This record gives sequence, C-alpha cells and structure tokens, in this order.
Amino acid sequence: MTMTSSPSPALDGERADLLAELADARAALIRTVQGLDDEQIAERPTVSALCLGGLVKHVASTEESWLRFVVEGPSAMAFDLPEGVTWEDFAAGTASAYPQWAIDRQNDFQVLPGETLAGVLARYEEVAARTAEVVAGLRDLSVTHPLPDAPWNEPGAERSARRVLIHVIAETTQHAGHADILREAIDGQTST
Repeated sequence: MTMTSSPSPALDGERADLLAELADARAALIRTVQGLDDEQIAERPTVSALCLGGLVKHVASTEESWLRFVVEGPSAMAFDLPEGVTWEDFAAGTASAYPQWAIDRQNDFQVLPGETLAGVLARYEEVAARTAEVVAGLRDLSVTHPLPDAPWNEPGAERSARRVLIHVIAETTQHAGHADILREAIDGQTST
C-alpha cells in the first residue's frame, strides 16, 4: 500500500512544497512496513519498546493532533491531569491516576489486539487526506495559536500552521529513521 497524498495543483508553491515533503516523509515510513505481516509489525526486535506498527500509529496520531491544533487552537491538545495529580507525580510514574491522553499516547506506540497493518495504514491515509484538506483550506500558513499549557511548552509560546507542518515533517522523518532500524532488525531489509 502506498500513500498518495500529493498536493493539489491549485495550492500555492509553499503549501505544495510542504505537503510534498510530508508525503515523501510518510512514504519513507510506509516503505518500512511493506511486505510485513500483522505479527511482524508488532515485533520489538531491539532493546527499545518500539515496534513498526506502533511508530506508524504514533506518527499518524501526532499529525492528526497537530492539524487539529491548526484548526481548533490549544483546546485540541489539552494536557489536563486528574485532580490531585501533579506533573512531578506524572513524570516520576507515581501518579494515582493517569489522564486518557497519556494512556492513548502510550497505546499509539503499540499494536493492540485486533489491529492490523491494513487498518493502521488505512488510518494513516485518512489522516494524510485530512491534512491536505486542512492545509488547502487555510487562509494563510501564518495562522497562529498559543501552545497548550504543558511543562514541555514554553509559557506564552505560539505556533503557526507553517511551523506545525515543519514539525510534523521532522517528526515523521525522525520516526522513519527509527523504523528503518527496526525493519533491518526484523528481516535484514531497509527501506532505502
């Protein structure tokens, strides 16, 4: 299965270039799972807890979340903690309860029972199509929102749609490199 989310010819040059670069990064990631079965995408062949299917799920979820941020602003990425839990508890792993967003993020790195390669790739294609739709519909790539409150975000920091796209490209490319190492550990093949 290959992802075909090439930019529309009606897009301006910058949007077309950003979407083309993101499509190339996605293609590099997708190549790492080609020819594998559902069991292989769940394998953890290195000392890391990463698996190929989990990396694809994580990248799709990250892209989806950031593009929701572009449309909705910081409410699309709320990092609320349960009552009585502090960021120190959360970071130390001693929290009495964990927020759903953290559980979901952890599950994104895993292939859960019943998940298949076909399903993971279909979801990623849906995310890619939605990204292209959002980018095409923006009045300007300079549309900016404040980042949500979280310890990893500088207070008062903002991100433009342009910077979000650059971040998503970087994230996808970084994880494509991780995926290439995992694929080589599974069967000796690389995507390059």
